[in-house]
Formats: sequence, structure tokens, C-alpha cells
Amino acid sequence: MTPDVAAAADRIRPHARRTPLWRTEVDGRPIVFKLEHLQLTGSFKLRGALNTLIAAGSPDRVVTASGGNHGLGVAKAAQLLGLHATVYVPVSAPEGKVRRIEAAGAKLIRHGETYAAAVLAARETPGFYVEAYNDPIVVAGQGTVAAEVVADAPDVDVIAVAVGGGGLAAGTALASGRPTIAVEPDRCCALHNALEAGEPVDSEVDSVAASALGATRVGEVPFEILRSHPVTSVLVSDPEILAARDRLWEEFRLAVEPAAAVPFAAWLAGRVPGDLACVVLCGANTDWTP
Repeated sequence: MTPDVAAAADRIRPHARRTPLWRTEVDGRPIVFKLEHLQLTGSFKLRGALNTLIAAGSPDRVVTASGGNHGLGVAKAAQLLGLHATVYVPVSAPEGKVRRIEAAGAKLIRHGETYAAAVLAARETPGFYVEAYNDPIVVAGQGTVAAEVVADAPDVDVIAVAVGGGGLAAGTALASGRPTIAVEPDRCCALHNALEAGEPVDSEVDSVAASALGATRVGEVPFEILRSHPVTSVLVSDPEILAARDRLWEEFRLAVEPAAAVPFAAWLAGRVPGDLACVVLCGANTDWTP
């Protein structure tokens, strides 16, 4: 199935927020921020969840597993559509994300030390399972972020996004018609390793951004899209990520989670080409003190 971003945009438009773009300068260089952390759930994950549930005919019993943002997206999508959701999270899931999942009305179950363990338990639960990234309908929903960027800033010539399982990056590559810079922590880089190996492979997960980007293996669906589009894999270190996050707060009062600062870290380090880059700030579900 080829992801249909235009159909996804039509489905989610009544429910999701069209997030703003912000043109500014950093170190004398122009940059465009896509403020997706202002989405209803504080991350882009709501888009894919809404597209999936609506396309499936709004099944009454919904189940998923998540490290945080995806679970919150599914919980909120189910709430908006009047459905019942159960979300499995590993015991290590950040309290801020867990709290928001429960506030969105989902039944929350802590299970296992890892995301993979939570997935196995969730798949044994009756209900319609919502994939986090390895599904063309999810990818199409995430692609609506880039579709809005292109519509609102057609002069943007490259888009930089953070990568976990690959759904947002694949949707960006599919919808933007522009080079995609897929940025990962250097100790949490499932896509980078897959591109080197020629196929998805198990990867280490050890990063300050792991709660959002901690997929041990990139999804097969997004991987096939990413390797057939103009995508460049870039790595950044944890110190670079935290410095970028803090700079977003100090200079712009933008409070984002570490994962959202990953592409900005790459841009600051000069690893994002182009005359006018759009950096997607993909989430803000974290508790931290500047």
C-alpha cells in the first residue's frame, strides 16, 4: 500500500491542530521551525493515530504499546473519536508522558523493562492494534507535517527531522518533494545502521532521547520508503542534543523534549545542507528544569 498523505490530511483535519511555522535567524543564518510540539498531544504522533483509527472505521476497542508519545497520541485520538484505548508502556516510561496518557482517558498498563516487552503484551490484548510507525497509514498521517511545511513555506529546500522507528522521516520524504535529513542520536541510530546494512537490524538504545527515539529496529515500511527517496542520515551526540534543547529555551523560550532538539542539534553543527532548512520540533512531553 502506498501511503496517501492527501487522504490523511482530509481525515485528520477536523481533529488535529495545524501547527505554525516560525521563520527566524540563528547565528545569522535563516531557519524555519515547524512547531509541531504545539500539537494537541504535544507531539506529531496524534496525526498517525487519528489517520489509522479513522481509516479503520473507528474500532471501539483500541490497544497499543508505547514509550510515551505514541501512546499519548493513540489515547487522545481515541478520546476525540469516542473510543476506548488501552496503552501498554515499559516501566521505564517517563512519568510526564504516563501522566498525560492517563489524563487522556486511556487505560494504562505498565509492563516490562523495554518497549519490545510492552509490545508483546499489548499484542496479546483483544482490540485493534495501532502501530507506532511500521504501517503505511501511520506514515501517511505523519507525512501531513511535511505537507503543511511545503504549503506554508514553499521556499524551504530541505527538512530535518528526528528518527526513531522512521515514521515521521518516511512521511516527510514522501510528502515534501525535498531532501530529508534524518537525524538520530549516535547511540540510538536504528535507521543509520539499517542503511549501512541494507536492511533493518537490531540496534543499541542508549541516549538522552531514547524515551522517544528508542526503537531498536527501524520499521520495514518506513525503511523501504526512506531508501528510495533523497534521504541523508546524520548523527548527533547527547551533549549536542542537550545544548540544542537548552538553546531553544534560552533564545526562543521553546520548551521541547530532547528528541525534538535532535534535528536542531544537527543544524547547529552544520550537518544540515541547504539555503533554508526547516527543522521539525516534534515533541514537548517532558518534565525538565531549564
